[in-house]
Amino acid sequence: MPGTTNTLTIGERVAWYRRRRGLSQEVLAGLIGRTADWLGKVENNRIELDRLSVIKSLAEVLDISLGDLLGEPSLLDWTADSGTQTVPTLRAALMNYRALAPFGAGTDAEPPSVAVLRKEVGALWDGYQDSRFGYVTSRLPDLLHRAQAAADHHDGDDQDDARRLLGLAYQLTATQLTKLGEADLAWIAADRGLSAVRPTGDPLVTGSLFRSVGHALLATGRYTEAVRLTEDAAGYLEPHLSQATPALLSVYGTLFLSGSMAAARANDAGTTRTFLTAADQAASTLGADANHLWTAFGPTNVAIHRVATAAELGDLQVAIDLGPRLDTAGLPMERRVRHALEVARAYSSWNRVDDAQTTLLDAEQMAPEQVRHHFLSRQLALTWVRRQRGKPSAELVSLARRLKVLD
Repeated sequence: MPGTTNTLTIGERVAWYRRRRGLSQEVLAGLIGRTADWLGKVENNRIELDRLSVIKSLAEVLDISLGDLLGEPSLLDWTADSGTQTVPTLRAALMNYRALAPFGAGTDAEPPSVAVLRKEVGALWDGYQDSRFGYVTSRLPDLLHRAQAAADHHDGDDQDDARRLLGLAYQLTATQLTKLGEADLAWIAADRGLSAVRPTGDPLVTGSLFRSVGHALLATGRYTEAVRLTEDAAGYLEPHLSQATPALLSVYGTLFLSGSMAAARANDAGTTRTFLTAADQAASTLGADANHLWTAFGPTNVAIHRVATAAELGDLQVAIDLGPRLDTAGLPMERRVRHALEVARAYSSWNRVDDAQTTLLDAEQMAPEQVRHHFLSRQLALTWVRRQRGKPSAELVSLARRLKVLD
């Protein structure tokens, strides 16, 4: 299926799969507690289908993955930044048995020093936060090989440091793959990272990796499990908080931000509020926006998640009131653009399509790769094209073509 429904909205994909399953609109709507009239409007693009809780319910009844309805994964374009080896090469690196073999097969990569490896890991994390997705994806396979070689080669404290850095390299892999819609590969990377760091007993990197596990659960629609993971991971970190470093406090707070999204997508408003309150308390203790261990954690990121969770829960008033007023200029590009997509969604749902299009176009100027690979931007642009009376504007058609949703 990937690639065959690129130019369909989510509602049109629902209709496509419904017909493949031999279901009438009345039957499918009844199975998720909705009316046939509602489903008809969804399939005809008269209702925007952007709440993941509803999309997940439809996917479950149709016996397909969440990604099938979101149009994920999507093809990562070749650019001067990425070259011509992207996700398949990274998949091969993750499935390299030599990293797992118990009989000393190891890796043939040259083991770097811990100092060099730390610099390389940091450079790719910075690239991710700059929304350079092709650059990061193409360079991760070599980083994973080199980090594994360092963990195998060094001993003592250097080996523990190399294992921590290997764990962070796997976390970055999981995070990047989640952005590209490769949820199953992201899960493998997160699991591999936890295995790498486990011998060190380091709560900081372990807690950071739990966040990637949560993101992988979110990407596959396992929202209840992601809420439970948040609670378990927070419980794991809490004994270490009495003398928490700013980095550990940031990891702890960011866990609750990820958990708040999971709770919102599970339609659990109470747990969403609880998690946001916990994150807000951690941000207040931290005192200001920061970027310890690439978390971008602080009061502004908490506010960003208030907007995003409100949109997921259908509370558009909060999203419209708070979203456009937030100053995200001090945050990494990835956070700024992700928030812009939420603002565009809120504007569109509020029927302020001109504001929504302006917001999306501005986001595309800042980070074209990130906008290209998020289902919200793709579906917003295609829905706007479908709804235009007469001929869509040249600007809108051009946007839709750049996002690869219009032939």
